[in-house]
Amino acid sequence: MTTPSSQREILGRRALRMGLGTALTLAISFGMDLPLPMVAPVFAVFLFATLPRPLPLKAALGLPLVVGLATGSGLLLVPLLRYYVQAGVLLVGLCLFLAFRYGLRGGNNLVATFLAAGLTMISAAGAAEMQLAITVVGALIKGLLLAVLVLAFCHWLLPDPAGAPRAAASRSLSNREASRLALRATLVVLPAFLFALADPAAYMPIIMKSVSLGRQSCTTSARGAARELLGSTLLGGLLAILFWFALKWFVNLWMFFLWMLLFGLAVARKLYGLRPGRYKPGFWLNTLVTLIILLGQSVQDSVAGKDVYTAFAVRMGLFIAVTLYACFMLQLLEVRQRLPQPSS
Repeated sequence: MTTPSSQREILGRRALRMGLGTALTLAISFGMDLPLPMVAPVFAVFLFATLPRPLPLKAALGLPLVVGLATGSGLLLVPLLRYYVQAGVLLVGLCLFLAFRYGLRGGNNLVATFLAAGLTMISAAGAAEMQLAITVVGALIKGLLLAVLVLAFCHWLLPDPAGAPRAAASRSLSNREASRLALRATLVVLPAFLFALADPAAYMPIIMKSVSLGRQSCTTSARGAARELLGSTLLGGLLAILFWFALKWFVNLWMFFLWMLLFGLAVARKLYGLRPGRYKPGFWLNTLVTLIILLGQSVQDSVAGKDVYTAFAVRMGLFIAVTLYACFMLQLLEVRQRLPQPSS
């Protein structure tokens, strides 16, 4: 049985691991100039938040392979999206529904999240250009491999104390409840996917954000949707602005790593409850994901010589629009559920 002091030590180590792992993954991804470099740190956040222990060797090697094969199947949807758009979109929606439902029915939530992200990003990219879709497949696999390696290193460097409790198994929902929440998450993600069909390269960050919102919507009640979803999005945007101006003092990879470590630790302490608050872990997880996506895209805009501030304002506006739509969808489906069912 763990005492309060030992429990706090365990949570402290996990928060430190998340902050360090996120910063390492971010620095390595950008330092190696990987395609879509913000993918790896986003995957790392999900891995560290979900797995309190390192993956066994077979699972560490098998997870990227399984996800790569599964997300690569999104390439099969490309001909439908090019020549039979309506049928293709409906099939993507069905696959999203099955992926989210798999996680809610007691399956691996990580695999479900990676499937949702890969399926939408790859099929949207392939609808525009097949070479772009292949690049996205490579980016997802490389990003996941890097996140898994950093996870193993951080667990070796900062292992949990002996006797630390194992994470509770994910609760399997009833068939009806899982289907309802999976439908809700699917309807949250689909509009961003439709936008991405018009310009995949510009809307990739929006897809990643919508998948994060879809995941969060599975654990957020309609009553607190605005506070949870919109609040975490706005806080993530504010942190990205603070990070950007802090980074401008010393523009190099080491300071990029150190600032990410500081911001990651600050959010991780709240996520693991070391500084108690009224918000759930999903709020802080979405905040950190939003920060990484916005910041990573701004760094890429700067390297490409684009107007960073205009691009950030447009992207932040789209993030807010997607979040408001997610809040509206949660409220709408909640109202429909409360309506009296017609008697047979």
